[in-house]
Amino acid sequence: MEKKNIYGISLEELEQEMLALGQKAYRAKQLFSWLYVKNAKSFDEMSDISIKFREVLKERYTMDLPEVFIKRVSNDGTIKLLLKMFDGEKIETVLMPYNYGNATCISTQVGCNMNCFFCASGLLKKKRDLTTEEMVGQVLVLNKMLSEMIDGKPVTHIVVMGTGEPFDNYDNVMRFVRIVNSQFGLAIGARHITVSTSGVIPGILRYGKEGLQINLAISLHAPNNELRNKLMPINRKYPLEQLMEAVIQYGKDSNDRRVTYEYIMIEDFNDSMECCDQLIELIKPTYGYVNLIPYNNVVENRYKRSSNNRIHRFHDKLMKSGIKTTIRKEFGADIEAACGQLRAKYAENN
Repeated sequence: MEKKNIYGISLEELEQEMLALGQKAYRAKQLFSWLYVKNAKSFDEMSDISIKFREVLKERYTMDLPEVFIKRVSNDGTIKLLLKMFDGEKIETVLMPYNYGNATCISTQVGCNMNCFFCASGLLKKKRDLTTEEMVGQVLVLNKMLSEMIDGKPVTHIVVMGTGEPFDNYDNVMRFVRIVNSQFGLAIGARHITVSTSGVIPGILRYGKEGLQINLAISLHAPNNELRNKLMPINRKYPLEQLMEAVIQYGKDSNDRRVTYEYIMIEDFNDSMECCDQLIELIKPTYGYVNLIPYNNVVENRYKRSSNNRIHRFHDKLMKSGIKTTIRKEFGADIEAACGQLRAKYAENN
C-alpha cells in the first residue's frame, strides 16, 4: 500500500479515513492538533494516541515536508526559499514581514503556462501541479524557520499568488485553503487568505459558490483588451468584458465579496491618466479595490517600472473616483523576491 502524506488530507477527509480504520471521528481533530498546533515532527510524539494505533498511522501516512534548497534573506527581512519537492522539482516561497504579521506567497505549480510577458514565473513552463501537501508544506517549512527566530511568530497571512495559476490546480488549492483556514489546522482567518487568478473565468465562477470568506484577487494589469492582450495571453480566451461579467456574478454568489484588482505599473504602457480613466470605467461597476504594484524589472529589456510620481498620480485619481486603492510595499529586491526570479536564475546557471 502506497503511503499518503497526511499534510495533504483535509479534516473532513481525515475523519472519514479514521472511521474506516475503526476509530472515532474525533481522532482526526486530535491528529490535526498534533500536526498544526503542537507541530509534531513524527507520529511517535503523539503521546495521547496509543502506541498500537501510532504504528497503524506510520504504515499508512508520511509526514514529509519539502527540503530547503536555497535560502535568501533580504535586508528588509524578506525570506525567499527555493524548495526541493519530493520528486526533485524546485519551487519558490516568499515570506514578507509586515507590521501586522507575517505574510507568505505560496506557489501552486512547478512552472507556469500563463506566459504573462512581465513575469519571471512563465520563463519556465509548467511541469506539473503542486499537490495539497506541497502547498501546506511551504507554510510549515516557513513556520519552522520563524519559530527559530527572535519573535517566533508564525505565518499569519497567505497569498496564493506565487508561481502558477491557482485555478488551473483548483481542487488541490481549495483543499489547501481549507486546511490552513480550519480552526483545528493552522487557523489562519479567511480574510487573511487571498487567492489570485490571472482571469480563469470557470474558476472564478466556481470559487464564488464555495461558500468561503476567503479573498479573491484578479491580476488585471491593463484597462483595455488591446493592452491586456500584449501582457497576458489569457485575455484572448477570456477578454475583459467576459471577465467583468464573471466578477459581478462572483459577487452575487459570494454574498457581495469584493475583489482586489492587481495592477502592475509599467512606464509608458499602462500608467497614463487615460489608462486610469479607462480602469475606473471598467471596474467601478464591480465595487472592487485596486492594488498598484511598482513593476520589478524581471524580464530584461521588455518593460520598465513607472516613476513614483506617476504611480502616486494614478493612485490619487483612483481614490478621488471613489475606488479604494493601495500601493504595494516592495520587498526583497536584493534577493530576487519577485515570482519566479530565483528559480529561473537557478535553472539558467545549472
